[in-house]
Amino acid sequence: MQDNIILTIEGVSKRYASGLQALHQVDLGIRRGEIFALLGPNGAGKTTLISIVCGIVTATSGRIAVDGHDIVRDWRRARSMIGLVPQELTTDAFETVWNACAFSRGLFGKAKNPAHIEKVLRALTLWEKKDNQIRMLSGGMKRRLLIAKALAHEPSVLFLDEPTAGVDVTLRQEMWQLVRSLRDTGVTIILTTHYIDEAEEMADRVGVIDKGRLVLVEDKVTLMRKLGKKQLTLQLAHALSAVPAALAARGMQLAPGGQALVYTYDAQDEHPGIAELLEELDRAGIAFKDLQTSQSSLEDIFVGLLKAEEERA
Repeated sequence: MQDNIILTIEGVSKRYASGLQALHQVDLGIRRGEIFALLGPNGAGKTTLISIVCGIVTATSGRIAVDGHDIVRDWRRARSMIGLVPQELTTDAFETVWNACAFSRGLFGKAKNPAHIEKVLRALTLWEKKDNQIRMLSGGMKRRLLIAKALAHEPSVLFLDEPTAGVDVTLRQEMWQLVRSLRDTGVTIILTTHYIDEAEEMADRVGVIDKGRLVLVEDKVTLMRKLGKKQLTLQLAHALSAVPAALAARGMQLAPGGQALVYTYDAQDEHPGIAELLEELDRAGIAFKDLQTSQSSLEDIFVGLLKAEEERA
């Protein structure tokens, strides 16, 4: 096992009794100290994979190890290294914040450590609420409490299953900052999310899962450079009804309404031929009043990958 890999997933498949094949031969290595975003549509297999790693669901086949500890043969040690923040806000409404965290720590057989619980609650801005019953907390604080409970036993790997689902934009930004600060303390973060901008903002690497298959795993920056497209848009001084043949041959297209010309090219292309395009425009007597360039977002790439998978299926 490579020294920098903390979670190893090898050939993991899951078939439910109903016959549903939720996962197909998933292989994945999570690096120590990274933020890894697992993207995929509803029903893709994200939560099933997390549930298997966390010991909630049993895999049909395959092997998983956390820092070298097999989750089946050495389940107690492996499970103690994992924290899980589920999607659902399921908590004991009449328990206090402090007791909920202390109990969660005890579940993993860890000795009492009030100093650690205090540190976690302070980091999550819950210290002032430590004696409050959970039912008195706001939705955002309840979500923070789920993270506090998951961190109470000092895990090395933290799973965040849709951590910002249903929260407002301000709280999402706060959660992003919190996740980064956790990573800075050495915790490895694996998050599933429907929000592509969440992955684009935070992740070091991105995995895309669809119909139970891991379609792609790539460093985020490399992925956006490799699969991203750049687009040059020229706002015309006068509308056109058609693209001149010489420009069409170079791949330039007319935007709806005829007020702009659009040229799409590979983001990795060192010589996209833009200078030649502009010369061709000049020869054609086409004047433009403005130009903008834009690059594909992670969402564009994600949608494109899923579309390509559907076409192959």
